[in-house]
Amino acid sequence: MFLKVKQDLSYLSMAEKCDVDSSDISKIEKGKVDIQLKTIFELAKGLNKHPKELFDFEIDFDEN
Repeated sequence: MFLKVKQDLSYLSMAEKCDVDSSDISKIEKGKVDIQLKTIFELAKGLNKHPKELFDFEIDFDEN
């Protein structure tokens, strides 16, 4: 998903920086869970990124 900007952090390290559970980060990255706006802001803050940078990815709508 969009967490490729995680800067080579482990899920645990990223969870600590972003105040988000590491299992949730894994699920978000795999697209297995709907993400709340609050979580997006926490991830962006922890990664020192603007929230819009977390959504810079390609989507293949024909895949589903």
